[in-house]
Amino acid sequence: MKKLFRAVLVAGCLLFTTNMAKAQQKIGYVNFSAVVDVMPDKATIAKTMQDYQKQFADQYQLMQTELQSKGTDYEKNKATWNDAIRTQKESEITDIQKRMQDFSQKAQQSIEGKQNDLAKPLFDKVKLAISAVSKEKGYTYVFDSSSQIMLVSPDADDLTAAVKLKLGVK
Repeated sequence: MKKLFRAVLVAGCLLFTTNMAKAQQKIGYVNFSAVVDVMPDKATIAKTMQDYQKQFADQYQLMQTELQSKGTDYEKNKATWNDAIRTQKESEITDIQKRMQDFSQKAQQSIEGKQNDLAKPLFDKVKLAISAVSKEKGYTYVFDSSSQIMLVSPDADDLTAAVKLKLGVK
């Protein structure tokens, strides 16, 4: 009987201790996108990305012009060409289309990589500020309210303004 009583007592103490630990955890949230949107670095990144994308668009436009001119030439002269020349011209057009498709895929990958490279320092800076604010205010967990569906969220746990203040932005 004493052993049973001790086991129940120990289990009760563990349960009580666990509940106390859970009660001390604070959960907050930050609108990460809202913070990033007001950062001065964002405009610089956007301008750099616009210039970078324009280079690919210009190259793609040159390829498109080449395809159109060869297509027009083909349509205009296909009746006068023999089978060998017609096949060669069709092959050239198909080759240009394939190059354009490959170029488009590689350009997209390059653009995404450049975007990630440019945005990483900005995101790291914001994450560091969020971490600092959460430690200062005693929050154990901080969620991104821009990517989570939050049905109930008290204003007192919104750390967005404090993070913006920490970063020196409005």
